[in-house]
Amino acid sequence: MKAWRLTAPGGELSFRDVPEPAVTAGSVLVRMHAAPLLSYLRSYVEGELTTYLPPAGEFTPGTNGVGVIETAGPDVYGLAAGQRVFCSPYVVSSENVAEPAEALIALTADPSSRALINRWRDGTLAELALAPVATVTPIPAALDQVASERLAALSRCVVPYGGFLRDRLAAGEVVVVHGATGAFGSAAVLVAIAMGAGQVIAAGRRPDALARLDGLPRVMTVRMTGDVEADTRALREAAGPPDCALDMIGRAGSADGTLATLNALRRGGRMVLMGSMTVPLPVDYASVLRSGKEILGNFMYPVDAPRRLLRLVASGALDLEPIPVTTLPLAELPAAMRRAEEPGAPLVVMT
Repeated sequence: MKAWRLTAPGGELSFRDVPEPAVTAGSVLVRMHAAPLLSYLRSYVEGELTTYLPPAGEFTPGTNGVGVIETAGPDVYGLAAGQRVFCSPYVVSSENVAEPAEALIALTADPSSRALINRWRDGTLAELALAPVATVTPIPAALDQVASERLAALSRCVVPYGGFLRDRLAAGEVVVVHGATGAFGSAAVLVAIAMGAGQVIAAGRRPDALARLDGLPRVMTVRMTGDVEADTRALREAAGPPDCALDMIGRAGSADGTLATLNALRRGGRMVLMGSMTVPLPVDYASVLRSGKEILGNFMYPVDAPRRLLRLVASGALDLEPIPVTTLPLAELPAAMRRAEEPGAPLVVMT
């Protein structure tokens, strides 16, 4: 089969013939139809993201994907050849221990989970991908007519969905999405609508991206200025003190927006952190104590999140159409990575 191979981040990336993966216990072999790219994949491939822990040795990059199962392992019972599936990169060991190993296949892992990412090292930028069964979700028959590249947009939605589950977002609540002008943040707005939020406050800095969210149902936009007091006031005045917030800011060099979002919450409000920041988050101890607010870190999503999210798509509650998608042939990965990292770029999907 054809596959992209990376010797290591910062090393050689090549597209070549490699042996088909052998199906093993607890796995399925998936013929990939659509593999979406992370906006920062070029930076990762070129070794610029030094905090990431990749698999040891050569591997195939690529995280999510949509495809059809070709072969199922001998101990696989609920998945079968011919099923169209969504593949997630988030794998967690099934051991009954306090802190099971977890990794993002073909991307990164905590040092304590090095053995797991080395076991599941190869990703979706190949004609065939071997995937652990817990990361593979059948796509409902109700979505048979939806193109695989469109369903690949689920990769942007499942991460914030995990954040909202952690945030205990309830129907009718007012929720802030901070970082709503980014790839995952804009998808988070769609997910919040699908989950029944009474009002979604989309907060971000880019007016062009905010304008694209303005027409969505139950969405109000707030342009963040970097002035903590002014931004706090604007968020509170948009729809009353918010009940909860999802912080999806990416590689922020300032904590001002996150602090404004936290300050805007009502007493007892919740904020989930799922973005990234290059500076510390200075939290006022006494203020958090008095207000009873919760600050929750969250990494990824429960194992059943893709299945639950696909049901929202099938029901019509979650509309993937507002997520722009462009497709390129698998062989054109270098150009696709450059396209994916452009500000405001559509989701780039390899087919």
